[in-house]
Amino acid sequence: MLTRKQHELLMFIHERIKETGVSPSFDEMKEALDLASKSGIHRLITALEERGFLRRLAHRARALEVVKLPQQATTAAPAKGRQAFKPQVVEGDNKGPTETPVVAEARELPVLGRIAAGTPIDAIQHERDRIVVPESMLGAGDHYVLEVQGDSMINAGIYDGDYVVIRKSDSANSGEIVVALVMGEEATLKRLRRKGGSIALEAANPAYETRIFGPDQIQVQGKLVGLIRRYH
Repeated sequence: MLTRKQHELLMFIHERIKETGVSPSFDEMKEALDLASKSGIHRLITALEERGFLRRLAHRARALEVVKLPQQATTAAPAKGRQAFKPQVVEGDNKGPTETPVVAEARELPVLGRIAAGTPIDAIQHERDRIVVPESMLGAGDHYVLEVQGDSMINAGIYDGDYVVIRKSDSANSGEIVVALVMGEEATLKRLRRKGGSIALEAANPAYETRIFGPDQIQVQGKLVGLIRRYH
């Protein structure tokens, strides 16, 4: 998973090497990304190296090699015997250099913060970052991204540190994984179940209990449509 600036820099370096056979200078990269200093470029290159997208070549000036490019999302198979979230995970391959296009159609989405107890989504005023997400993951509607904190949904394939892609919605069907605002104070990512006149928020981890609420205590703020995971 790459941030917008990481994605822009990787593609700028890739295109420049394709055109000239030489990676761009730090000044050229700074100008292309409209950054105030070269220190920002150093941080971006380090992050791309750590994620396996770039490699510095020793004993050569301006020597950067693009190891791989991000690929489109892949869809995991649903779990048997129950309605399951079908995560679409954005990741790169590890097969070495490639000239496959990154994503034909993509959209930048804001990362609004962490989905954690005590943090209502509506109260987050400033986005932390932006992430490029394939259109194939999204569909119609408005979307945003949240960073997962905790292990309450691990049996649904959602882990601490993952980024979940959420389609804005104020309603959901029973069995869908949602961002729910509980009593106007606590935002949580759980599977919603309707049981008579009550609403249950189910974790996907037996260590956590199912919580039952009245219909006026829960406000749906979005439905889970995708998952972005970093591999270090």
